[in-house]
Amino acid sequence: MSTVTVRFYAQLNDFLPRERREVAFTHSFEEAPSIKDLIESLGVPHTEVRLILINGAAVDFTYHIQDGDQINVYPSVFGSDSTPLTDLRLQPQFTSEIRFILDVHLGKLAAYLRMLGFDTLYRNDYDDPELALVSNVEDRVLLTRDLGLLKRSLVTHGYFVRNTDPGKQLTEVLRQFKLFGLSHLFHRCLQCNTVLESIDKELIGDRLPSRTKLYFHEFRICRSCDKIFWQGSHYQKMSQFIERVLADEAAP
Repeated sequence: MSTVTVRFYAQLNDFLPRERREVAFTHSFEEAPSIKDLIESLGVPHTEVRLILINGAAVDFTYHIQDGDQINVYPSVFGSDSTPLTDLRLQPQFTSEIRFILDVHLGKLAAYLRMLGFDTLYRNDYDDPELALVSNVEDRVLLTRDLGLLKRSLVTHGYFVRNTDPGKQLTEVLRQFKLFGLSHLFHRCLQCNTVLESIDKELIGDRLPSRTKLYFHEFRICRSCDKIFWQGSHYQKMSQFIERVLADEAAP
């Protein structure tokens, strides 16, 4: 039986049993698997990996491990200046600004991301094959808490959301993808993700509550679902929430 020595770095240790975290450990194998299959068999989805060094040299996911290999695996975002540099990209570059698709368990996070203006697809009836396909075809980051979903071969951009509280999830995603300062508040419909348009009050006056019509003068409309938005009490509560989230940028 052959063996390799494996070490995972930084947040990749989140996926390992306690005894394998932050240490090099020995792994045995009989038939030489690809490094991608090995990494995922140990619990780490390929979408979280930025760089693989084997015996000091960078390799891609197709490399088949050999007896005695020394394997070091680095995350997609690694804060240390000591991270080895390489031109070998394990994940394709984004062809446009970052966009998301979320699984059925992250509805609140989806609403928050839309609130901040980020293009975010979400439906409560997406199944796993559709999530993987849309993520691939539309070049979207798949956000999920389902490790099996991230291990699907179609998924090239994905992230396992660690937190379970939606507010903390939002802060986590903003940090992970360096999105602080890139938000465009209340730019999208919270219900269907469409970019909102300004509309004259006179054109929608018959749809407004009497007090709203009296005290508010700026309105926006979603042309997809026809929902109307204005800066009422709900807007103020959302603004306060966003201010708290954005204030967390420098927090540890």
